[in-house]
Amino acid sequence: MTDTTQDLTTSSTPEGGGDREGRSIFSLLRKAEIDTRLFGMIMALLVLWVGFHIMSGGTFLTPRNLWNLSVQTAAVAIMATGMVLVIVSRNIDLSVGSMLAVVGMGMALLQAEILPDLIGFDHWATWIIALAAGLVMGAVIGGFQGAIVAYVGVPSFIVTLGGLLVWRGVAWAMASGRTIAPMDSTFQLLGGGSRGTIGATWSWIVGIVACVAIIVGLVNRRRQRSKYGFTLRPKWAEVALGAFACLAVLGAVWVINSYPMPERLAMQYAEERGLVWPEEGLIIPLGIAIPVILALAVALAMNFIATRRRFGRYVFAIGGNPEAAELGGIKTRFTIVKTFALMGVLVALAAAVQTARLNAAVSGLGTLTELYVIAAAVIGGTSLAGGIGTIAGAVLGALVMQSLQSGMVLMGVDAPLQDIVVGVVLVIAVAIDTFYRRRAT
Repeated sequence: MTDTTQDLTTSSTPEGGGDREGRSIFSLLRKAEIDTRLFGMIMALLVLWVGFHIMSGGTFLTPRNLWNLSVQTAAVAIMATGMVLVIVSRNIDLSVGSMLAVVGMGMALLQAEILPDLIGFDHWATWIIALAAGLVMGAVIGGFQGAIVAYVGVPSFIVTLGGLLVWRGVAWAMASGRTIAPMDSTFQLLGGGSRGTIGATWSWIVGIVACVAIIVGLVNRRRQRSKYGFTLRPKWAEVALGAFACLAVLGAVWVINSYPMPERLAMQYAEERGLVWPEEGLIIPLGIAIPVILALAVALAMNFIATRRRFGRYVFAIGGNPEAAELGGIKTRFTIVKTFALMGVLVALAAAVQTARLNAAVSGLGTLTELYVIAAAVIGGTSLAGGIGTIAGAVLGALVMQSLQSGMVLMGVDAPLQDIVVGVVLVIAVAIDTFYRRRAT
């Protein structure tokens, strides 16, 4: 308490005005143990949203667009969480877009052409078999590439660059360039849409449960640090963080629940459930989309793996110093194989989301997705030099990338110019990371 008072007193001294004030802000962030880069990203995202809202004539910050933005971000966010560990281990995976296509094509062929001859179309087990097969397929492809990197010694850049070409060709060959459709009706729920949501009531329940989890997590963390004699975060910081996080969660749920189902779909919804359609119509909130729930669940699981499990610590140790990790008894090669296999599993899950959303699979699915995934991880603070990265940053980076694309679409920006902007943002993000690392050393 004394340290906090002294710091605030020093920073509020009138001498030095703006410079002292700037230092006091960063001092408060450090005392609250808030990642300044993550905080800066959140501020930049808010500025980006406000800017796009103004330039798009007030259409960006609407419940409809924000709901669509959350669904569009889900697949990239899922893959970006895996890309963090790949890059942290001093590797790269350029093949995720092509892997997305080949795994999505495999799941689509199972549902549309193979399983119907065996168990019939729209069988209750179809989506389970297809999803399980896709996850296995992704793990095998990812593990195969990882084995070449780890045991053969071919740089990951070359291996996955070859994979980018090979798997795209395999995706085309699997169906000879045809579009494979339709998907199983239950499988389609993974893609969101009017049916693939959890509704307003369950959305509020999810929001409340998330707030309770945030508060319990903060309290438990403080108890654990006090138990082992670690420095405690100031109480005002604990309260402020908990309040801000809960307000953000509940605010997001409120915005999402403010987007009602389109009238035509609402009429179909009412008809299916025998509801009387009133003259003024029905306002039926869609609620949180299933892909968003999946992305959040993956982010939580990957954060747990990265920060609380031995595998995650091994990956960061390898990225920090491969030689020291090897001498420390870590099976570095096998760990790298597992990292790429995990990346393949997450690509498969993203492929399920994308294929279900389109209700079809095409060989061009996932084109340039690797750019967005890598950019999301790097913008989120993952260092291409290895050893540094966060899952939360990658998810936020995915939201930034998708916000850029969504905002430019609303403004009517041509697709080539969109690619230029994304490329420039990626280079700037790497430049900022390089500058940050130089200052840190």
